[in-house]
Amino acid sequence: MHRVVLLSLLLLMAWLAPPRQADAQVRHCQTADGTRLYTDRQCADLGAREARDPPTGQATGNRLQACARSVPDLAYALDDAIRSGDANRIAGLYDWAGMGSSNANRVLDQLQRIAERPLVDVREARAGDEGGGSGAGPIFGLRVEQVLGDGYTPSRTVFGLRRRLGCWWVHL
Repeated sequence: MHRVVLLSLLLLMAWLAPPRQADAQVRHCQTADGTRLYTDRQCADLGAREARDPPTGQATGNRLQACARSVPDLAYALDDAIRSGDANRIAGLYDWAGMGSSNANRVLDQLQRIAERPLVDVREARAGDEGGGSGAGPIFGLRVEQVLGDGYTPSRTVFGLRRRLGCWWVHL
């Protein structure tokens, strides 16, 4: 009888308890040579240590802005991240929600290639501006104009936009 009462009490408590979110944590690590990494693994597993100081970013007052609150802010941050040549900084602007490991590795490879190419321009991509003009339609993404390693062959990547939790993110 006591077991039934105890079990009923536990079930009632579980039903009344607020739902909890899964603890998915992105760690900010720094290697011995100063390279910053964002990962879900332990920093020590990558031969790095937990980064204690905040990364370079957009400061508002005396605090670091955690995410892009507007498309122009996102475009500026993407421009800055690509110019740094650091794929991890670009990855910090990417919407990884719901992505599996194999897709994430594919995207990281693409971001690395983007980070390695010289940047010409980052601008808003609007409906009707496929030819490089300034379309009058709504903004649907960010167009990244670069050149390949030979210094003159053009390369274009168009990132899509997602708004989640009050922030703007890019995706491929």
